[in-house]
Order: sequence, then C-alpha cells, then structure tokens
Amino acid sequence: MQGGNHPWPRVAITGASSGLGAALALALAAPGQTLHLAGRDPARLAATATACRARGAEVTETTFDVTDRAPARAWVEGTGGLDLLIANAGTSAGTGGTSESADQVARIFAVNLTGALNAILPALDLMRAQPPGADGIRGRIAAVASIAAFVASPGAPAYSASKAALQRWTEATDATARREGLRLHAICPGFIRTPMTAPNRFPMPLLMEAEEAARLTLQGIARGRARVVFPRPVYAAARLMGALPAGWLSRLPSKAGSRG
Repeated sequence: MQGGNHPWPRVAITGASSGLGAALALALAAPGQTLHLAGRDPARLAATATACRARGAEVTETTFDVTDRAPARAWVEGTGGLDLLIANAGTSAGTGGTSESADQVARIFAVNLTGALNAILPALDLMRAQPPGADGIRGRIAAVASIAAFVASPGAPAYSASKAALQRWTEATDATARREGLRLHAICPGFIRTPMTAPNRFPMPLLMEAEEAARLTLQGIARGRARVVFPRPVYAAARLMGALPAGWLSRLPSKAGSRG
C-alpha cells in the first residue's frame, strides 16, 4: 500500500525519525496527504520530513519526548483533526542477556506504555469530536506493540511486559470504542531491521525490512484488524513459548531481542 491508496488523509506518527516510523511516513506520503511527524532527533526527523515532501505530502515536524505529557497533547491537539494516529515510538534495553537496571526498566515503561498513551488519549478525545466518515469511523489509533508481547522474555522483561500491556489495553479499548465510531489496532511485528535491532548479536528469525513491515501494518489497519501481527511463524512460536509453565522460563535462552 503506497501513499494515497488509503482512507486516511490526515495521519500523525510518533517515532517518525527512523525505523518503522520513517518507513510508515514514506509509505503514506503522496499528494493530498497531510503527515504530522514527531520524534526526538531533529536532524533525522527533518530527513524523513524532506523525503515525504519530495513525494508530494504536506508535512509538519515536531520534536519532543513522548514521555512528556504536555507537549504530546499539544502536538495532537495542534493537528486540528486526525484520521489515523500511529503511536510508534518505542525503546528497549539493548541486546538482552543481562539484568535490566532500575533506570532502564523505568525508561522502557515510560516510553513504550505511558509514552504511547500520552499521544493516544488526546487523539481519542480529538477524534470523538469529529464527524464520522463514509465508513462510520471517526478516527483510528494504531499502537505499535510487538510479538514480544506474547512471551515473557527473560532477556527483555521490561520490553515484553510494556508491549504486552500496550497490546492488551489497545485491544480491550477497541472493543468498546467501536460504539463511538473509533477503532484501535494493536500492531505486533516481529524483528525489523532498524537502528534498535542493529546492535543485536543473536539470531533474529525472519528479520524483515522496515518497508515491508510498514506495508503489512497499513494493510492490516485498512482491513480493520484489531490485532495486526507478522510474521505468522514467529507469532506462532511466541504463542507456544507463552503457553509454557512459568517455571520453564529459566530454561529459555537469556538473549532475547526487541522489534525495531
């Protein structure tokens, strides 16, 4: 799915400076498209914005940390209206294999869970006030979780737990938000080739390019799926591992990575 071939002319994306966020922005960029891009790195964010403008999109770029509630809300409200918000910003502790420090645990939850909600909650308020489209939908939220949400990974406990919380909250909220003409989609990718996964020194099965992950993400949203998960073989393995007795976790490899 390339820019323009979708029903969301106004899209906001957090974590748009690189990785999946940048790939999503580029996949959506086209004439008639408005993109509101947010990130922490001004130079990289500007590069993404420039590339999107070259494809004909109208782009705004805003630099802030998603863990800061006030600027996140101001950014969302400043869009004036949204058809789709993609809460993509995320972080991990690194390559796994060692215990996470208290600071790492706090930061991971702050970015992956609270940071996502800092953008999602004001976006829901904004969308509730919008008239429904031809499909009866006032707006959509896509929260980027991870296949790691389905297994308690000994190598990345805070990452898998924060993504699990985001995935469960998103799907549970979608069940009731539909009554208001709102849809939420939990995006659960496997390993993606991004700066986040670049330091990993362990096998990453079915590692995919960010462009393919962006295509599958947008395809799943367009099809109205509450849970968009890929690749399927990695998802099946994660569900199997997640079904193991908790005591067996100590037998699993200590190295476990995050998606990008």
